Formats: sequence, structure tokens, C-alpha cells
Amino acid sequence: MEAKSNNTLRHAFIAVTTLFFAWGFITAMIDPLIPSVRAIFSLSYTQSMLTQFAFFMSYGIVSLPGAALVARAGYGRSILIALVGMIVGCLFMPVATYLQRYELVLLALFVIGSGITVLQLAANPLAAVLGAPERSHYRLTLSQSFNSLGTVISPYLGSMLLLRGGVFASNGAAVDEASRAASLHNIDTGFLSIAAMLVLLLVFIWRSSARLNSSAPPPAPAHDSVLHALQSRWALLGAAAIFLYVGAEVSIGSTLINFLHQPDMLNVSLDRAGQITAVYWLGAMIGRFVGSVLLTRIRATLLLTMAAAIAAILCLCVNQGAGLAAAVCALAVGLCNSIMFPTIFTLTLERSSASAAGTSGLLCMAIIGGAILPQLAGRVADAAGLHAAYLVPMAAYIAISVFALSAAKARVVAGGQPAGSVAH
Repeated sequence: MEAKSNNTLRHAFIAVTTLFFAWGFITAMIDPLIPSVRAIFSLSYTQSMLTQFAFFMSYGIVSLPGAALVARAGYGRSILIALVGMIVGCLFMPVATYLQRYELVLLALFVIGSGITVLQLAANPLAAVLGAPERSHYRLTLSQSFNSLGTVISPYLGSMLLLRGGVFASNGAAVDEASRAASLHNIDTGFLSIAAMLVLLLVFIWRSSARLNSSAPPPAPAHDSVLHALQSRWALLGAAAIFLYVGAEVSIGSTLINFLHQPDMLNVSLDRAGQITAVYWLGAMIGRFVGSVLLTRIRATLLLTMAAAIAAILCLCVNQGAGLAAAVCALAVGLCNSIMFPTIFTLTLERSSASAAGTSGLLCMAIIGGAILPQLAGRVADAAGLHAAYLVPMAAYIAISVFALSAAKARVVAGGQPAGSVAH
């Protein structure tokens, strides 16, 4: 009977992990989309960063109703509803490009981001609880590793599709309607392909829903909302750390293609720079696989402190350097990012006096940092250049290291997720 239960948990965990891959793939597709829309619509860095603003703003707006949806509909049905919403957003993208309206592109990204918000609200706590409590750090980091696999593949394929031909074949000449239409068509192809992937995933999750529902904990009651987590000091501190981490990671990923393209950096074409950007996400993927092992041997607070401090130093090196050395430092930040989200998430669950459901909802809402910090980085880039923009994530990583040091001194509350506190 126990073997059957473990087998059910394993299948449910696999189903949840496929969701991590999917939203990683979609999220990283925005990286090559940024230089694409910047060229098509003649945008500044700040304006092109509105793609990330529209996508990640959904976390701030949809987290509360999304938490209510999960509470009412349960984990399985909420995931299916979220996937349908994401498919609708992808199918709306060709409408936006046909009308050649940048604001409609942003609307499509907001709809897709809203679906991913609900997925995060359901999948993150599921990955943490589908197994032994003392291995929650391990499971969530392992799931995030497959999220990173999606972020590695996506910018590589996306750059080959979105940053070739059309406006990028003009060689400095004025962009005409035909080349603009060709680049817009490439965007259509990319998002229609994502829609097809999501349809296949929807079918897979639907067929796995019985196992998922039998393995999932009971949905949180409707009153157990994000608002209750606002009364917990550690829930708020964890939310601030997630806000800064996501903002820093997205700020770097969003500017990296244009940054590597610059003459004082690697001086390569945009599509080649986009393919190299995959190394940034590859570092995060490798780091998460390695980190999932390290977290069984090293205290999570110590590992997080070291990762954030090294990331801050690398950003400073990028700010002061140029050429290959600065490019390597920028790409290496991805390795440091690897364990940050799942570790901050589980450390916060351990210390929060609010429920796991309410705390995870607040943490997912804090992903809105991916909307705010890239806007700040874009403004700095427009005013002082892309090298100066790295001061924004540097400051964020310093603050995260302070959070980790503080978490090391705080006690785990009764009823909190034990995660790695005993094993470490």
C-alpha cells in the first residue's frame, strides 16, 4: 500500500514538474522578444522593457484572485484553467501583430503571465509537499532545474526565429513595411508554436489529474488568503527577497542580448548574442541540479548567502569591465541565481507564522519584481548605458545576502515547512 502511495506521489510530482518546464520556456522567450519589438517598433530600452512589465505585472494583479481560484477549484482544476488562459494569450498574439499594435502585444503577454501566475500558486507548494517534508528543498530545487531547462532552450530557439530576417536583415538601412511584416510573422510563429505545446501539456495534465488530485493536500480555505501573510514579518521579508531576486534575474536576462551585441562587448549579431544568452540560463539549470544535491549537505542559508554575494561581485565586475571578461561575468550570474528562488521560498515557508498557502501566495505576488526592476534598469541604461544598468541587480543581490544571513539566525516556527532545517 505504501509502495502504491509513493508511486502515485512520484507520478504527481512528474506532472507538476512539466509545468515548471513550460513556464520557464515561455518566460525566457521574452528575452529575444525584447530586441525584436525594440527594432520593429523603434523603442527605447525603457519602452521595450514594458514587455517584462506587462508579463510580470500579472503576478501583482492576479495573485489574489488566483489564490481564491485555487482555494475554490482545487489544484488540478486551477492548473487546467491556467493552461487554457495561456493558450488564449498565445493565440491573441497574431491579432496584435496583424494590427501592428505594441500595446496589444503587451496585453497578450499579460494574459499569458496571468496563467503562469496561477500555475505558480498551485505548482510551487505542490512540489514542496509531494513527498517527505525534510526533502522539500530538494524537490522544489529539482523542479526548478527543469524550469531552467526551458529557459535554456527558449532563448536559443527564440533568437534563431525572432532575431533573423525581416528588420534584422536590413544592414542598417531604413526598415520598410515588408521587413517589419516578416519580423512580426516570426513573432506569430513563435507564439503559435508555444500554444501548440501548451495544448499537448493540457492533455497530459488532464490525463494525470486523477493522480494529482489524490496526491495533493486539501485546498486552502477561502479565508486563508495572501492578506493573512501580511501579518507575518518573515512572509514580508521573504516576499521582498523574491521581489529583488526575480527583478535582478529578469533585468540581466532582458538586457543581455543587446549588451553582448555592443561593440565594446562581444560585438556579435543580435541572433548570435541571443544564442549566447542561453548560457546565462544554462548556468541556472546546472546550478539547480548541483544545488539540489548541495542542499542536502550544506545549510540553505549559507548557500544562499554565498550565491547572492558572488552575484553582486560579478555585477560590479560587469559594471567596471568590458569585452570577453565582462561578458563571462554577466553570464556567470546565472549560476549564482540557480538556487535563489526555491531556497528563498522554502526558507520563508519555514519561518513564516502565516499558513503555507497564504505565504506562498504572497511570495508569488512578489514576482512582480520582474516588472519593476527591469523598468528601473531600462531607465538607467537609457541614461547612462547598459554597463551602469548592472548596478540595479547588484544592489538587489546585496539585499538578498542580508536576508539569508538574517534567516540563519531566525528560528523555524511550529507548523512551518521543516524543509532542510534538520538535514542541514
